[in-house]
Amino acid sequence: MPNLILSTLAAITLTILLLATFPISGGHINPIITFAAFLTGLISLSKAFIYILAQCVGAILGALALKAVVNSEIEKTFSLGGCTLTVVAPGPHGPTVTGLETSQALWLEIFCGFVLLFASVGMAFDHRQAKGIGQVGVFIIVGIVLGLLVFVSTTVTATKGYAGAGLNPARCLGPAIVRGGHLWNGHWVFWVGPAIACMAFAVYTMIIPRHHAHTIE
Repeated sequence: MPNLILSTLAAITLTILLLATFPISGGHINPIITFAAFLTGLISLSKAFIYILAQCVGAILGALALKAVVNSEIEKTFSLGGCTLTVVAPGPHGPTVTGLETSQALWLEIFCGFVLLFASVGMAFDHRQAKGIGQVGVFIIVGIVLGLLVFVSTTVTATKGYAGAGLNPARCLGPAIVRGGHLWNGHWVFWVGPAIACMAFAVYTMIIPRHHAHTIE
């Protein structure tokens, strides 16, 4: 049940943020989307750099704001919404580390990242899709896809200490910088996995170009 609530909130939050930021940046609130857009030639390197820098700064400011308004117990329990692979819990013979293997988490990041890109970049930047469904419809679908991926990644593993696929490196970076500690354990997974997913998606778009898909009615 908590996983379902978390996934639903993630879907709703993403949809609202996309609606709010689309007129400003085209909805670039995630380094995964921005990096993939650069690799596929949709935006320039300079614009991608500025977007990703802004996303990371925004995540840090968001984590600072969250830290300022929640009590220490909530901050400790939820780690400011950060991305975790493991957690240290008390055991009968002292503290024990529980969580997900790094290799498993990496594969989950790659898989979930690719699916997110397939749904978001494939729809949000496809003018035919946007025209047929409408921008709001596209954002809702992208939000639902993200929520499903969060739900699947946390439910399938069912591992205490693993917070699910990050699907947004900036979101993982903010709490890690502000809170530190165990949030840095395996933090690279939440960057390397999405980067590999972006490159795989770029290769996919070269093999099956978007204009080919547009010819299918």
